[in-house]
Amino acid sequence: MKHRLVKPLAFAVGMALCTGALAATPSVFNVHELDSKIRACSDLNGFVNAKWIAANPIPADRTRWGSFDALREASLNVQHKIVEDAASHAAKAAQGSIEQKIGYLYASGMDEAAIDKAGFDPIKPQLARIDGLKNSADVVGYIRDSYAQGEPVLFRFGGNADYKNSNNEIAYAGQGGLGLPTTDYYSKPDFEKIRTAYVAHIAKLLELTGVSATDAQQQASSVLAFETRLAAASLARVEMRKPENNYHFVSIADADKVTPDFDWAAFFKAQGADVKDGFSLSQPKFFAEVQKMFGGVPLAEWQAYFRYHAIDRAAPYLSTPFQQEDFAFGEQTLNGQKEMQPRWKRVLGTTNEGMGMALGQLYVAHNFSPDSKQRAEELVNNLRAAYKTRIENLAWMSDATKKKALEKWATFVPKIGYPDKWRDWSGLTLTPDNYYANVRAAARFNYDYRVAKIGKPVDRSEWGMTPQTVNAYYSPQKNEIVFPAAILQPPFFDAKADDAINYGGIGAVIGHEMGHGYDDQGSKFDAQGNNVNWWTDADRKAFEERTAKLAAQFDGYEPLPGKHVNGQLTMGENIGDLGGLNAAYTALQVALSNNPAEAKKKIDGYTQDQRFFLNWARVWRGSIRPEAQLTLLNTDPHAPAQFRAIGAPSNMPEFAQAFQCKPGDAMVRSPETQVKIW
Repeated sequence: MKHRLVKPLAFAVGMALCTGALAATPSVFNVHELDSKIRACSDLNGFVNAKWIAANPIPADRTRWGSFDALREASLNVQHKIVEDAASHAAKAAQGSIEQKIGYLYASGMDEAAIDKAGFDPIKPQLARIDGLKNSADVVGYIRDSYAQGEPVLFRFGGNADYKNSNNEIAYAGQGGLGLPTTDYYSKPDFEKIRTAYVAHIAKLLELTGVSATDAQQQASSVLAFETRLAAASLARVEMRKPENNYHFVSIADADKVTPDFDWAAFFKAQGADVKDGFSLSQPKFFAEVQKMFGGVPLAEWQAYFRYHAIDRAAPYLSTPFQQEDFAFGEQTLNGQKEMQPRWKRVLGTTNEGMGMALGQLYVAHNFSPDSKQRAEELVNNLRAAYKTRIENLAWMSDATKKKALEKWATFVPKIGYPDKWRDWSGLTLTPDNYYANVRAAARFNYDYRVAKIGKPVDRSEWGMTPQTVNAYYSPQKNEIVFPAAILQPPFFDAKADDAINYGGIGAVIGHEMGHGYDDQGSKFDAQGNNVNWWTDADRKAFEERTAKLAAQFDGYEPLPGKHVNGQLTMGENIGDLGGLNAAYTALQVALSNNPAEAKKKIDGYTQDQRFFLNWARVWRGSIRPEAQLTLLNTDPHAPAQFRAIGAPSNMPEFAQAFQCKPGDAMVRSPETQVKIW
């Protein structure tokens, strides 16, 4: 499902654990799920997960299914009850309360009859304005005004901490405007069928608004040509991983030289953005091409591009034919999903996009105990100590760089469960009976909220993820690790489980997020969150030699016939896994040294070391539709789950020792290919 409510522009190189999502998994490890036909030393993932995967096919309304997804399903069910209760009591709720607003937003989205009756009436004024554009100045005005309404078009814009002064929030403008997943989709022969389907999809949406079939086909072809030109001027995903490619600070006057036909001061004024000294025009090559297009692309082609994207953004919130076409291309064609999700899940997704943190406030009131937070904080402290030990004992790093690495370690800020303070929603006005208007009001409200931060000190207390999200993340500019309440559940975290299970689950997750501070991106930010080099040249060279071996390892994995993992695209997550699992193992040994009885005890026939690796693999159990896998191979900085299960353990002698693996076993990498970083 695509969510098109405006979200903050993520120019920060924030790293999340995964993109999926709990909790049908038992709270203790079920050894009966292990596949005795597969040796752990041959394939840890198969040994732990093959039987479960065979018994748990992907639901028709999903593109994948596994530990994360089951946990996310449980979170959705809890949220479902919250929003249903809010909707049923909204009329009697306190005026202007978050309960009432959530109730109105959700209830209006569930009113299918009213939505179908409206057809595409909600966007007719916008389409009429597009039809009325007369010249290049009108095109620029449309872009400016669309953004002011919280509707992004052509490029990305938002606020974020300054790469060179992380205490200040500045404006960032960057490449964007594409309807297909990556730039490769516009040029590579592999995606020719996708391009053909995309043109048909564009034409179908245009026809649903009354455009003739012949005209719709012509406009659709021009939209593809328009976006192909943007794609050719855009950096690829791997290049966008480099911080230096996401920051290019300029004055407004210098930006106007790149795009003389686009008045940046007028744009910022329309947004209410406090931009005085300058901003980051993050990919100048892209904007130079846009400038050429202002005068070089016929007005009718600009109109076709605007028209399609206006319809596409609105499609999930319009009548049934628009929703069905949105699903047919976005989920069926691109990702292989068999059935549309039930309406309540789609509307709940919209509610999360529009008022996610408010929903989180209601979620944690009944779904996260102080005891869970305290236990999680203990684990974080243990992982911090383990990571410090590993940094101190690195043989390949000089004392000078170690000192800087430890300075960064000392400033890590962990955030557990939910924010210390909640957002104020008093400026958002919603009604019980107009879904599209509510969606737009929430988008505009959130956009204005974020833009208002530009020119002000960074709010380091703010969270970038809601408590009900089954995920975790690291922010290099805040040097913080964040663990929402929803992930602090089995199979990641279980207060009833033995240490090995928790350290192999949430412990490795905590270590993973800490590891992002020292991956190929995070290592370019210092203890204060500034993009500066704190490495000696020799240490950086030694680091890159090790990461090159890790890239080669993942380049060798082939999830689809002839399609390999991109080791450079997934580098940060792979470093996070490797460092995080090693740190979690170190922390487990410390815990066991304080509890010798547990250290020697076998549970269900398995040692603590073995259970540690078994739960690590269980976290990554799951399967995915081939269409979705292909999309993710091109877009996702995370490697496929089955390779995350085996990638880090295969580099650890501790794994081989735990399961008595021998040289030559598939899970034992040779000394020359074994990767050791943190």
